[in-house]
This record gives sequence, structure tokens and C-alpha cells, in this order.
Amino acid sequence: MPRFTNREVAAIFAKIGSLLEIKGENRFKIMAYRKAADSIGNLGQDLFDMWESGRDLQTIENVGQAIADKVDELFTTGKMGFWEKLRAEIPESLADLLAVPDVGPSLAKTVWQQLGITTVEQLKEAARQGRLRNLPRMGAKSEARILASIEVMERRPDRIHLGVAWPLARRIVAALAELPETLQAEAVGSLRRMRETIGDLDFLVATKNPAAVMAAFKALPDVEAVIGAGETKTSVRFHSGLQADLRCLEPERWGTALQYFTGSQLHNIKIRELALKQGYSLNEYSLTRESDGEELLFDDEAALYRFLGLAYIPPYLREARGEIAAAQKNQLPQPVTVDDIKGEVHCHSTWSDGAQTIEQMARAALARGYQYLAITDHSQSLGITNGLTPERLRQQRQEMAEVQARVPGIRLLQGTEMEIRADGTLDFPDEVLAELDFVVASVHVGLRQDRETLTRRTLNAIRNPYVKLIGHPTGRLLPKREAGDFDMEAILQAAAETGTALEINAAPERLDLSDAHVQRAVELGVKLIINCDAHHEADFDHLHFGVAVACRGWATPANILNTRPFDDFMALIKK
Repeated sequence: MPRFTNREVAAIFAKIGSLLEIKGENRFKIMAYRKAADSIGNLGQDLFDMWESGRDLQTIENVGQAIADKVDELFTTGKMGFWEKLRAEIPESLADLLAVPDVGPSLAKTVWQQLGITTVEQLKEAARQGRLRNLPRMGAKSEARILASIEVMERRPDRIHLGVAWPLARRIVAALAELPETLQAEAVGSLRRMRETIGDLDFLVATKNPAAVMAAFKALPDVEAVIGAGETKTSVRFHSGLQADLRCLEPERWGTALQYFTGSQLHNIKIRELALKQGYSLNEYSLTRESDGEELLFDDEAALYRFLGLAYIPPYLREARGEIAAAQKNQLPQPVTVDDIKGEVHCHSTWSDGAQTIEQMARAALARGYQYLAITDHSQSLGITNGLTPERLRQQRQEMAEVQARVPGIRLLQGTEMEIRADGTLDFPDEVLAELDFVVASVHVGLRQDRETLTRRTLNAIRNPYVKLIGHPTGRLLPKREAGDFDMEAILQAAAETGTALEINAAPERLDLSDAHVQRAVELGVKLIINCDAHHEADFDHLHFGVAVACRGWATPANILNTRPFDDFMALIKK
């Protein structure tokens, strides 16, 4: 029987939701499948392993009896009867049409039934031929918008990682904030929640003169084209291909709008349900008392949460993973901050594939307030990086001693990022590892191996007493390369048993561990270390991305080993 991954199961439920929407089913039924898809897609454990071990799947957020039964059927038989019947009734590829702006479920159903269109490519060709304009509630302008939207979709990236989206968004917010008409400006949506990848950008501005703000927005140097503009909303496309929306609103409605447009959708649904239980309806503009229709306005987001009886929930936690219940009990986790991090223990120099010398990296780390820095250049078998042999390690040790004498303000540790070879063996024997202060073990090659082989390789490293940290444990590269098919539950369990730390790699193309795996690691008591995997001093600036992943995974400073001062850190590592 085939083994289905979390991603594959989540994709099935997401498509069920889309096809039910096209079919015109009850919106609560549609949302039930989409909620389940989101929860399973962000689950920090392997769903198949949970099922196989007999655990109750209904303990997963948004997974009820009906969803659990369908998962059981899928894992038992390799098929899901409801899904098979639904896609026999409605072509599966119709779900892709809903990703096209201006194509809703009704139009998707119409083009299928009247024109036989089932794919985005067919829709594009029909628009080019002028076959859409004669459909009900369509016209030449609507047809042209759809064609333009498809062409934009084809040339822009589906998702980008935070390292690309964050600086662009900060630049736009800074430009908007400088306008005299702007009272408050913020990037919202998934970027404000610090999701690892971003689709489109969304901006919010509080102002009494929206026309002036939107005019300035459209004139920004980053803007390639204006897609649409109204009285309070403007949509543009940047030169990078990213699309962005700007919404302007009255300052007295800032709190509700900021909360609403930050999301996530599932978090907002639960907040609205909570408001309804208290006799209020909530939308992006206000909280309205059901009994008399009186509007309550909030110019502050935290005040809205307080009114609903909740501690303020930071944006990075708003993913419907238990944060509302925790806020009701005032039990939200204490967030780890950039200032909590006392050292970096995954850093490269010109001895392997780094761009700067040991001394340059040491001085850069010291300038950022670090107490310690481990130089962990690659090991010998990773030839593409000029990996170090045992002899070169000993030569490097001499240089490190000289740098330490010149830069006494920071403690330097000699380490290695040791390759876990494709055959499962480690790149250095124990007698070489025993000479080092800190050992990171990572998988770089053979990431397409089968699950059992990949997992065995990492477990072998975890059980080696000299290995202190597993670097970027899943090997993913956002958004290009998916994680290797590791059994992460087995790896997390082993790390908890041995005390081996797992890395939260802050490089924005990695962000590995993911937030879902961080949350599971916290549950199991696994120790974590946030590193920048620095190859250049500028890479230290990525630390806040790793901290955001830790926060999204409910990690506190106590869960992160390198929040400790040097002596405490070394004592924990030696244990």
C-alpha cells in the first residue's frame, strides 16, 4: 500500500474543498475540508505514523470524525471513496481555475459545463479566442482581465521566501509611512505572520486622505503596473512579478482592520466565532453588537483582543493551533527574541565555502553582541565546498588560536559541519571529532533517497556522542526543493532521548526546522539551536527569520540552547 505524506493528504482535502465550492455545497462543509487541509499540512508529526500507531486522529486541530474516517480509509485501502466519486463527477483540474483572479466557483462551473474547459491553459486559449465574453455576466473587459491575470500568474513565482519578500515589504512600508497623509502603515497577511513563503503582499494604511496615499503608492519605483484601483483599494504588480494590494481606512478602524487582514483565515474564523458567542459580529471594519446594531470601533489591535477576553496574540501565533485557548487562560508562550541569542555555532569561512576569513567573521559576530562563535567549515567529502581534511582542520586550529589572541572579546570554538554520507557513515572518525569543540552533522547529498535510508543516516549521527547538533535537518530549499522524506517523528524522538540538538536554520531559503516541526520538538523536550549558517558577515542579519520560526513553533528561550551565556552553553553541550 502506498504511503501518503502529510502534504499529499492535505492536497486531497484542499481540492475536495475547492470542488465542493464549484459544486455549490454548504460553505461550512467546504471550510471543514479546508481547515483539515491546513492543519494536516502544518502538522509537526507524520500523519501516517500517527494512524499506524493507533493514535486518535481527532486530537489534531480541525480533524473530526468524518475527516478521520476518510484518512483511515485512504491509509487502509489506498483510496478515498468520497474523493474518487467527487472527481469522477467534477474534473479535478477545475480546482486550479480558482487560483486565477476574477474566476470564482460559479464561473469555473460555467466554463466547464458550457465550453468544456477544465484547465487553466484551456481557459487562457478560450480567452484569447474571445469565447468567454458571451457567457452569462461576462463581457470583453472581464475576458481581458482573466487573460491578463493568467499571463501574470505564468511569469511570476508561485511563492517567494521571506528573504526576498521581507526587504521589499519593509521598503514599501517605509515609503508609505513617510507620506504626510499616513497615520499608520503596516504590511499584513502572511508576511506579518512571518510565514516561511509568501504569495502576494498586502499593505494597510490608516489615513484621512486615501486618494493621496494610493496615488503615491502607484507612483513608487517598484511598481511596474496598476492592476486595479478604487476609492480605498489599489492593486499593483511590482517589477519582480509580485502582486500587492494596498487598503486605506479610517484611523479609528485600524485595530479591527489590522487584525482581520493579518489573518490567518482559520484564526479569524475562530475569533469571529468567539465574538458571536458574546453577542457580536466581527468584520474588518468593526465589532457590531447583534442586539442593537451598534458599532464598536477599535483603533488598537490589542484592545480588540482584550475586549473579547483574550491576551494579545502576536501575529506569528495566529494559525489556529491552540493560541486562542492559550490566550483565554493567559498561557501564551514567552517569545524568544533576537536579543536572547548569545552565540552562533554554525558558521563558515574561506577555509571551505565561506566568503570571509575567520577573523572577519569573528569581528562581525562580536559587533553583533555575540559571546561565542563556532567556525564549522565543511568536512572532507563535500568536495564542492572545499571541505577540510583532518590535516587541514589541524592547520585551521593554529589560525583560530591566532585570531582568538587578536579578538579576545568573543570566544572562538573550532568545529565542523560534518557530512552524513550517502551510505550513512560519518565523514570523520571519532578520534578526529574528539579534537573539536563543536560538531554539526548535516545531510547535503542523496536527499532523494528513500525514507528508511534517509532516516537511518540522521539517526546514526544523532547517536554519535560527539555530534552536538543536526544542521538543517530536512534539507529543504525554499521554494525550490522539498524536504527529504525523513521520518521526522523518529528523528525528534531520538534527539529527545540523546540530548542532541536540532537546528533552526535562519537562512531564509532554508528555515529548517519548519515551525510545525519546532512545535513538535518543543512538545517532546528536544533542545534547539538557532543559527544563521553564516557564509558572510551579512548572513548574521538573517537571525530574525530563525527567531520568527522559533516563535511560530511556540519555542521559548528555555528551548533554545544558544540563549545561554558561553559557560552555561558549554556545560549543556558537554552533558
